[in-house]
Amino acid sequence: MASKAVSSASASPSGYGEASIRVLKGLEPVKQRPGMYTRTDNPLHIIQEVIDNAADEALAGFGRRIDLTQHTDGSITIEDDGRGIPFGLHPEEGVPVVEIVFTRLHAGGKFDKGSGGAYSFSGGLHGVGVSVTNALAKRLEVTVWREKQVARLAFEAGDVVEPVTVRPAASGDRKQGTTVRVWPDAKYFESPDLPRAELVHLLRSKAVLMPGVTVTLKQEKTGEVQTWAYKGGLRDYLMQTLNSDPLIPLFEGEQYASKAETENFAEGEGAAWCVAFTEEGQVMRESYVNLIPTVAGGTHESGLKDGLFGAIKSFIEMHSLLPKGVKLMPDDVFSRASFVLSAKVLDPQFQGQTKERLNSRDALRLVSAFVKPQLELWLNQHVEHGKKLAELVIKQAQTRQRASQKVEKRKGSGVAVLPGKLTDCESRDLLHNELFLVEGDSAGGSAKMGRNKETQAILPLRGKVLNAWEVERDLLFKNNEIHDISVAIGVDPHGPNDSPDLSNLRYGKVCILSDADVDGSHIQVLLLTLFFRHFPKLVETGHIYVARPPLFRVDAPARGKKPAAKIYALDEGELTATLDKLRKEGARENSWTISRFKGLGEMSAEQLWDTTLNPETRRLMQVAYGMFDFAATEGAINKLMGKGEAASRRELMELHGDSVEVDI
Repeated sequence: MASKAVSSASASPSGYGEASIRVLKGLEPVKQRPGMYTRTDNPLHIIQEVIDNAADEALAGFGRRIDLTQHTDGSITIEDDGRGIPFGLHPEEGVPVVEIVFTRLHAGGKFDKGSGGAYSFSGGLHGVGVSVTNALAKRLEVTVWREKQVARLAFEAGDVVEPVTVRPAASGDRKQGTTVRVWPDAKYFESPDLPRAELVHLLRSKAVLMPGVTVTLKQEKTGEVQTWAYKGGLRDYLMQTLNSDPLIPLFEGEQYASKAETENFAEGEGAAWCVAFTEEGQVMRESYVNLIPTVAGGTHESGLKDGLFGAIKSFIEMHSLLPKGVKLMPDDVFSRASFVLSAKVLDPQFQGQTKERLNSRDALRLVSAFVKPQLELWLNQHVEHGKKLAELVIKQAQTRQRASQKVEKRKGSGVAVLPGKLTDCESRDLLHNELFLVEGDSAGGSAKMGRNKETQAILPLRGKVLNAWEVERDLLFKNNEIHDISVAIGVDPHGPNDSPDLSNLRYGKVCILSDADVDGSHIQVLLLTLFFRHFPKLVETGHIYVARPPLFRVDAPARGKKPAAKIYALDEGELTATLDKLRKEGARENSWTISRFKGLGEMSAEQLWDTTLNPETRRLMQVAYGMFDFAATEGAINKLMGKGEAASRRELMELHGDSVEVDI
């Protein structure tokens, strides 16, 4: 009887049983949710995956040309003269390697990062690459010339329809290389057409970043052929795209870590850059990681910003050029800088599958360490140019400070006495100022030492804040912690329909910083409850944030070209992913050491800065109503925090208790 009941429930249309669980195999996840893997406005990104493979061959020193042809039937062909994708059987899978490359997610030569790996530096690392191209194509054909043989195979809708065939190369055949022809499937994209301007920019940038490589674009319909080949590299490219004349000669440089420097960086890691400072006009900024365009920037751009600021600030201080009362900030330098930056990172970590932003923490330190000393040397060798640049930077700082002073005057002079335990920041610029509400005095001490004193303020909180959900507004200030938070922020408690005076707001970001454990989560909930109930306009206007400190630190050994490193993980899931990555990079099992932070107080000031306070490398989540409106959010918080909601909470725990991971 019992077994029949289970069977019946599993099979019924409304039932939820074993048969309800569907396992997506092969390329099915890509077809079901293409937006998780690529852009869906047009097919450019799936074509870029093929172009990037060809560029990786050139980057590895094996290819000198990349040709793209747009055919009249809507298909696109990409040809290169690289080594050619191997087409023999994979030693473990027993399937032709070229077939695996186009049909398996998380498979490819770019995971082999050890000594002698096929691709020491490459753009593709998320492991989806051309398998996504294949999944979203009506048809895809691959021809490979390699080792005096020619291999060919074809796919339709991601499945093999013409298995690999191999024949000897004829005397007139190409020596080596890969040709891929793709027919993108229009049903996956809003428009089937490739955006012409973006495609031209992408191809031209490959030629710019790889001097000596020729890139062509052919239009079968019109017979038009465009060719790009640059000898002057970044300098020529930047000069051609600038809208106004540079104030001083371009600052360019290139440096990569040698064997002697592998204690800090992997051999070959580094960057090439060219920077122009202009007094007016629109700035032009382009950055790349292993030839992949990072249109949303990332940590390598932050490293350039940090290096430029450090060198120019040092020059200004050395020559005593800074007027009294003027304080420099990185944006004073960066706001008038146009640049092209090309970084080489052994193991790049991108944000999202489209790789538009680099997230690798070490890239900031890498680029800054090479840029700063070179610019310092250049400025001191060209003092007149240095003084001109200093004048421009100081002018930017003065303009910024005058703007913030105008805001201060409007605020008036009636300011409440600030809490004694508040360690305030020096700046009064709302755009840059941040207040961290920190759990505990010990963590507050680390935060005070590790913060940026110019823009970051610290307010340590003792114990857990009062649950303010059902506290009347007039009685709020009986609680010292809530009183101090309100006074420090500069905004009085208010309701959702009120129009509070936000002109006295002292910080653009108010950040909750608590331990990465259950107690820390409880404190987060209590503070979010306070802000939602009594400071809703701060949530609505995007001023409330939650900082995400890591729970684990992994001391990783040297592996291949990668030096020993400290890697931080937010939670168990990220820790597992980190260890999997270390294994793929050749680290011996258990050769690493895992430390679990019991709390923020265990972190040194430097660790807290690197992981949680530094705007360029931290994880900071903005608090918003998201997919819920105000009323829905209010109902959810009431169920969690209301005193008369015990029955609702019990029901919630009974329904979802099994899915909660308890941190004991």
